[in-house]
Amino acid sequence: MRRFIVPTVVPTVLSALTAFLISGCAGTDGSTPAATSLPGFPAQPSSSTTTPSSKSKVAPQYERLLITADDLSDEQDTFHQQSAQSQPDGQPGASAFFVNDKDDRAISTVVLIYPDAATAAATLKQAEATLPSLVAGGTPQPIAVGNGGVVVKGAKPAEDKSVTLMFFTVDRALVRLEFQSAIGDVTTDQFITNVGKMQAIALRTGLATQP
Repeated sequence: MRRFIVPTVVPTVLSALTAFLISGCAGTDGSTPAATSLPGFPAQPSSSTTTPSSKSKVAPQYERLLITADDLSDEQDTFHQQSAQSQPDGQPGASAFFVNDKDDRAISTVVLIYPDAATAAATLKQAEATLPSLVAGGTPQPIAVGNGGVVVKGAKPAEDKSVTLMFFTVDRALVRLEFQSAIGDVTTDQFITNVGKMQAIALRTGLATQP
């Protein structure tokens, strides 16, 4: 029987933004992880405080900054987008969740947008510190993707599957990529790097014209 376990929310002592980063994107039913307000973490001002104008009424289309199912599909797997979310957990950005035809591999991407690159980089450092608790048996390693790229491979705690997590920034964007597969079917380094670079390119291109 084919089986796929949807990512679950992971508790964290960081703020709502990092809580979303480490919990994964929305479930296959489109549900959103519950927000948690905790101090000590930079977050953007709420859009409700913005003075209304003709421009502010239209939310930026951050979904176009994400990789697509076509980017992920190759001769081994054909991926399909199973869910997507705009403004994840109320934060500027977008997320998407992809599953292959066999339902035995999954990839999620989360892109969160900050006011500037310095804030995104500082947020990455805090998120990076959570990696050892999120991936059992893995050691975070640098990876040449985006800025400050870091990756860790291992097993999902309390779940029977392999997982690889990658974090990096591109300008004012912070990216979290997660690759899930069956134990013994670990995602290859080359595929992980290729997907990360495609997401970085999509961001560099999109942010140049994004308000």
